[in-house]
Amino acid sequence: MMKLKFVLFLTFLGILIFCNVQAEMLSIDGENVQVRSGPGTKYSPKWLYGSGLPVKVLSKKGGWVKIRDFENDTGWVFNKYLKSTPHMVVKVNKGKKKQINIRSGPGTKFDIVGKAYYGVVFETLKQDKGWAKVKHESGLTGWIKRSLLWGY
Repeated sequence: MMKLKFVLFLTFLGILIFCNVQAEMLSIDGENVQVRSGPGTKYSPKWLYGSGLPVKVLSKKGGWVKIRDFENDTGWVFNKYLKSTPHMVVKVNKGKKKQINIRSGPGTKFDIVGKAYYGVVFETLKQDKGWAKVKHESGLTGWIKRSLLWGY
């Protein structure tokens, strides 16, 4: 009986840890979406976000969602301005004029098909062995090392 309780406890603990690790991610849906200081229009806007920016869901209140972005900034967005289409953003080289490579395949041996600066947003098409196949709004499609990106 004691063994069974211990096994059930470990199972419950594993599920709890798994749920916390699997934080919900969404993307901004629309241009110039206001991120507010609180859950409502009476709260002042803090930033304007562009379409596709990936965000992590922290909590929900009514129709409002508290989010965190790739720079660790938080705020509230009305839920109609969020979508589940996966996106990623370049998280490296902030404040530098250095670009990352976008390649024709998932590895450094593949040709470079483009480059991107810090903060550039891509739609996520696929992930494979530490690489992400992405598509920019310009139509450019290619692979970027996953560790250079934030999102899902």
